[in-house]
Amino acid sequence: MEKKEFLTGKCIDISFEGKGVIKTEQGIVFVDGAFPNEELEVYVEYTRAGTKFGKIRRLIAKSENRIQPLCGICTSCGGCQFQQLSYDAQLEYKTNKVKDAFRRHFNKDFDVLACLGMDNPYHYRNKIQVPLGKDIHGNIISGFYRANTHKIIATDVCYIDDERSRPIIKDIKSLMRSFKIEPYDEDKHTGCIRHILIRTSKHKDQIMLTLVTFLDEFKGKNNFVKAIVEKHPEITTVIQNINTRDTNVILGQKERTLYGRGYIEDSILGVNFKISSKSFYQVNPIQVDVLYGKAIEYANLTVNEIVIDAYCGIGTISLIAAKKAKQVYGIEIVKDAIIDATRNAKINNINNVKFECDDASKYMLRFNQLGIKVDVVFVDPPRKGLDESFINSLLTLSPKKIVYVSCNCETLARDLVLLSSKYNIDKIQPVDMFPMTHHVESVLLLTIK
Repeated sequence: MEKKEFLTGKCIDISFEGKGVIKTEQGIVFVDGAFPNEELEVYVEYTRAGTKFGKIRRLIAKSENRIQPLCGICTSCGGCQFQQLSYDAQLEYKTNKVKDAFRRHFNKDFDVLACLGMDNPYHYRNKIQVPLGKDIHGNIISGFYRANTHKIIATDVCYIDDERSRPIIKDIKSLMRSFKIEPYDEDKHTGCIRHILIRTSKHKDQIMLTLVTFLDEFKGKNNFVKAIVEKHPEITTVIQNINTRDTNVILGQKERTLYGRGYIEDSILGVNFKISSKSFYQVNPIQVDVLYGKAIEYANLTVNEIVIDAYCGIGTISLIAAKKAKQVYGIEIVKDAIIDATRNAKINNINNVKFECDDASKYMLRFNQLGIKVDVVFVDPPRKGLDESFINSLLTLSPKKIVYVSCNCETLARDLVLLSSKYNIDKIQPVDMFPMTHHVESVLLLTIK
């Protein structure tokens, strides 16, 4: 067995990925769950590209911001990096994270507003997905994968999930034993149920249960669904998603509705949405009102303005903006999302929005060629940010205002270097959509020079 390397040092910072930066005589080590000003002994777990990553062996001196976590597995599951860090310190870290990203890309400091947090930063997630397996005694277990592995850490509790989900998961495992339904074994490619997905609605009494199965059909399926709905009448729809692939992707392409309407409903800022098992929908229903509320506030729309919502998804920002603008065009490359967005416009009786399945870069260039003046463009891209062709199209279109919603402040700052050739960066507002993690969202207002 390889001998572990033990090092002693002081945490001098928290990295972009939420790891403590430990300065030792032998160099820097990145360690989960270590916070600034702590002295500690660590061991090196692995080295990647010359960089050492480790675990805490012993705390010598604790940070004043360290708290007792509610969760007993937070140090091993990898889902919550900050359960042991006070919430005020989490918000300060996220504000500084955005500041640091802009400083690196612009070589100067920007005024970044304080990160907007939650009154209660627990039990906020409306989407829960857990793998199933068996322990060494053959008992069916659910939980979370240990960080960087496919080994399940068994738990029946999660302090960031909607509390309504846990009794459902517990009873599903009990019913699986009764119906002799086996969990999927990814090594042997045997068994049936791979994952349990639960989506909850904040504003409606509706819950969606999705059973991700390796098998298309399994014995007792209808009675199994009937039994779980009888135990939990709050479940309003049950979906079976079939995933037969040897993959880390949770959902397969094929699915069927086993009970109910096949979707649930929720609302953001007074606009109603139908949410299917595959719909992208923000997981924090309390903070999404804050995030999109800021985006609409910064746009300061009038009834005479034309709006483009690039990366519109199922139409969340588009439909909220349409209440204040003259006309909104929602663009999205994913066809199923456009189908959902069009359906959401109809159920809200919103007629001044048009959804198109298209490449947003090409769409904006066509607008410019037709001489259509666009006043505001909303962008809410994935973590990779905007590509250069999109930025060039946006600069060519030259709307008066751009409202940029970002889930990655590094790619955000990178994109703003290019956009700042033609736009002023007026407001930078971080929003804490994911308490107990290192992730932070941001809303920015850009105005043309």
